[in-house]
Amino acid sequence: MAPKTPLLNASVYLRSHASIAGNHINVGMMTSGGLAPCLSSSVAQLAKYWIEALQEGKISGLTLRMYVDGYSGILTGHSFVVPESEWAHWDKLNFLGGSPIGNSRVKLTNLADCEKRGFIKAGEKPLEVASQQLLTDNIHVLHTIGGDDTNTQAAVLSKYLMDEHNGSVIVIGMPKTIDNDVIPIAQTFGADTAAHQGAIFFENIVNEATANPRMLILHEVMGRDCGFLTAKTAQYYRKTLANQNLASSLFPSNQSSRDIHAIWIPELKLDLVAEGARLKKVMDENGCVNVFFGEGTGVEEIVRDMEAHGEEVPRDAFGHVTLNKINPGQYFSKRLAKYVNAEKTIVQKSGYFARSAAANEFDRNLIGDCAKIGVESAIAGVSGCMGQDEEREGTPIRPIEFERIKGGKAFDLNQEWFQTMLKEIGQI
Repeated sequence: MAPKTPLLNASVYLRSHASIAGNHINVGMMTSGGLAPCLSSSVAQLAKYWIEALQEGKISGLTLRMYVDGYSGILTGHSFVVPESEWAHWDKLNFLGGSPIGNSRVKLTNLADCEKRGFIKAGEKPLEVASQQLLTDNIHVLHTIGGDDTNTQAAVLSKYLMDEHNGSVIVIGMPKTIDNDVIPIAQTFGADTAAHQGAIFFENIVNEATANPRMLILHEVMGRDCGFLTAKTAQYYRKTLANQNLASSLFPSNQSSRDIHAIWIPELKLDLVAEGARLKKVMDENGCVNVFFGEGTGVEEIVRDMEAHGEEVPRDAFGHVTLNKINPGQYFSKRLAKYVNAEKTIVQKSGYFARSAAANEFDRNLIGDCAKIGVESAIAGVSGCMGQDEEREGTPIRPIEFERIKGGKAFDLNQEWFQTMLKEIGQI
């Protein structure tokens, strides 16, 4: 469990508004950041509970407006209203991957980037432009569906609206990220689905070990700073492997060769030389080595190496290192291949496969629980990011104060299931 965060003075939060019960409510929705297996379902279930609120007489009228491509849609006014004749079809989105309204990575406080990309004119402030668009559209409630970057930007926008425009828009965040790395939320939307999908991905990829003697397979899993997805994907894959009937132990392609032989995540100290020596023995015994590693593993070392050689480190609008451009997989594959004397090496990335899936039952239920309370909170006039607040007794689902939302939550290495897995694969 994350450490307790001291509560700020109530006057700092600026999160309560007047109740909007009984009124005609104009709701805006946007999805933002990278994909996760929950965006479509979040849109569907938020709409479901708003429609239920209308049917139950909690509000007198309802308009559902979709902003296209995240914050860029709010800045440019690119949106559309879903007519009541289409409301009966919302449920279908629960079983659709991706986002029905598009995503983008936009930082409202990065004026230079917003101007460069044509979202604002020279001299304009993105926060004011966004606020004015919401006021023009007469939005009462804005749902921001995204990860920590999306919701920290929602916090800034919510405070700006309160300070500069009398809190005229209630902001309700929905926390999606397959990394499960948002403080203080116990479980973010899409992480469980992505782990299952990553396991399915590797069920096929592992067969490549039979294509060549002394094969090294590196499975790169998404996760910039947090190893949750890598660890959980490994756990789900090993559960599947344990239940597979592999016909005969005489075949060289057996349970041992198909198992995971190493799990590298940002939270674990990695001694590549020592791991190379250990995995050389695995290669000699099995004719292959299978490594799961989080994409953020070793990034600091790679960046230092690039900077030492005068190379420019690519970064996005939020200042994050662009991982696909520095290519951690290539970095590890070159070095580990030499240590284990591999004849062939492949790096396979499950991220895009996993994150674009439709939400599974676990995630749909979690999304539904948060959407229901999110709509209730909005009607009561309370802004916040919906989620299981692990810093409150009982981990209740509630509108968590935006000021407490932060990224970079580390994976807890001491969990029994993870330690057991490391022992079973011989890593500790």
